[in-house]
Formats: sequence, structure tokens, C-alpha cells
Amino acid sequence: MTTQAPPPDAAPAHSIGLARLAGLLADRTRAAFCLALLDGRAWTAGELAAYARVAPSSASEHLTRLTEGGLLVEHRQGRHRYVQLASPRVAELIEGLTAHLDPPAERPRGLRAANASAALARGRTCYDHLAGRLGVAVTDAMTGRGLIDQDGGFALTAAGRTWFAEALATDTNTLRAGRRPTARGCLDWTERRQHLAGVAGARLCTGLLERAWVRRVGSGRAVRLTPTGAEALRDLLGLDAEAAGLL
Repeated sequence: MTTQAPPPDAAPAHSIGLARLAGLLADRTRAAFCLALLDGRAWTAGELAAYARVAPSSASEHLTRLTEGGLLVEHRQGRHRYVQLASPRVAELIEGLTAHLDPPAERPRGLRAANASAALARGRTCYDHLAGRLGVAVTDAMTGRGLIDQDGGFALTAAGRTWFAEALATDTNTLRAGRRPTARGCLDWTERRQHLAGVAGARLCTGLLERAWVRRVGSGRAVRLTPTGAEALRDLLGLDAEAAGLL
């Protein structure tokens, strides 16, 4: 019995590109950089070197690879080199891969590390939208109010668009789908459930931060619901922040 030979293009350029992309993330330092940059802000090379506990020269080499590979973009300001994730699509890739990982087997060592881990689980930014228990709880509350349709492919409903216009003073034209979807479900890596991403998710996060309903905790990704925010979300969405473990 003869075996048919594969076509000449059995290993297309896509496979080469996928292998190259996997290689970029197959390094602990580069992976740490990408996770840190999920806060959506620009970091200096020195800040990332300190975060990952590597020498500045080593950090520079890794950042060059990530930039040349299209995962990061670089900005120069004087002597400083700032980098950030290249796009929301890159953030979605990093968060999506992280969601497939099992929770760390080892518990954080020390009170400071344990508090930081708990803060991230309670609420954090995933590039430009809310994640953690906070992100999932708000998404569930919006779904319960008929603002998001999770059964029909995770879409913002007409009532949802009206809610953004009235509750967050959003020009609904800015929510229209372009290259980025209006609403998208993002699998949360700590809750293992969907939170709201896309243009609507970004606008929600910005709106809550602008109103001080949510505040950043320290200089990382962690965010926390404020008492004023808890009251506002109870009025707007019927969300019981205390029962949801957000306070």
C-alpha cells in the first residue's frame, strides 16, 4: 500500500510564524514582561528589568526580540525607552494563554506576596478592561439586566448601548464595531469565567476609573472597588459588592 505524499505546501508560512511566536513566549523573562504589561501602561526597560529581576542588558535583549516579533511597541522619550503591548489583540492572546494554565501549586510566600495575589484575584485590569472577581461580577450583573447577551455570542444589546449612554455618558457611535469587536467575552484566568472585553469593556473600565468608582492599587494591575463605586453599581446594576467579595 502506497502512502500519498503530502503537497509541497504542507508546512505553510503560518506554521513558521506560529513557531516563531511560540518561541518569543517560551522564555520566563519575556513571559514575565508580557504579563506585567497587561496593565495596559507603558513601562521603561529599567522598570521591567527590576520587576523580572534581571540585568538591564538582559532586559534590553529580551525587549528587542519582543518588539521585533510584533508583541510590543517601543516609544523613546529622552534617554528612556518605554514599551507596551502592541495592541488589544496581543493582550487577548496573553490573557487567553494564561487562562489555560492551572493555578500555581505553591502559595505566595510572605504576607506582602499573599496580599498582592489576593488583590489581583479580587480585581485587576486586563490591558484596558476589568478582570478578576470584579470584572466577572460586573459582567454577570450586566447580563442579568439584559445589557449583555451571552447566549447569542456575547453581544451588547440595544439596552446595553442605552445604558452606556446614560450611565457612563458614552457616545454610542464609539461602541460601533470596527476592527475591534464591540463586545467580546474574555476567559478570566483566576475566575475561569467570562468577563467583558472589546470596545465596551474598555469604555466600562475607563468610565469607572474616571469616576473613582474603581481605583488602582499600587503601581501594578490590581484595582479595587471604592465605597462610592459599590453604591453606584448597586444602583445601576443591582450588584451586591459585599456578597460578591469585592469589598
